[in-house]
Amino acid sequence: MIRVVVADDQQLIRAGFRSLLDAEDDIEVVGEAATGTEVIGVVRRERPDVVLMDIRMPDGDGLWATEQIATFPELAATRIVVVTTFEVDEYVARAIRAGASGFLVKDTEPVELIRAVRVVAAGDALLSPGVTKRLLARFAGGSSVVIDDSVLSAITTREREVLGLVGQGSRMQRSAKSSS
Repeated sequence: MIRVVVADDQQLIRAGFRSLLDAEDDIEVVGEAATGTEVIGVVRRERPDVVLMDIRMPDGDGLWATEQIATFPELAATRIVVVTTFEVDEYVARAIRAGASGFLVKDTEPVELIRAVRVVAAGDALLSPGVTKRLLARFAGGSSVVIDDSVLSAITTREREVLGLVGQGSRMQRSAKSSS
């Protein structure tokens, strides 16, 4: 069972995410928070596998809360997916530096949010398609905008290699293990 905490200052968003995720047989929402400080307490108490973290929240935003959660050794297995309305490159870079495993925009299809929870719970990383497209364009030299090296240093050598291959149009074969 994948245990999830939902952090968003809007009650309707939290309720919607809870309904969507609790409908899945392998996912359980174990806590909610409306502020940055509150999410830290809930995560320390519940020790979830995944946190869905809004950026703009009162009393410590989601990026700050992500940084704080990353400092607790007992929470090393907790993965954070930033889910926000704002697909801003600065937020993406800060989220990755803070320790987030994923970054999605709130207009993501519900099935993709569920997929993201499963992907990061399994130890992988995930970015929204728009963010991925911009990162690939920059990485492949398709943009004159300079990307902060700390963003790429947050991913493994193999992940950089895969990004380069995807940017060149290569397709990766899925292993039998990952296709299940």
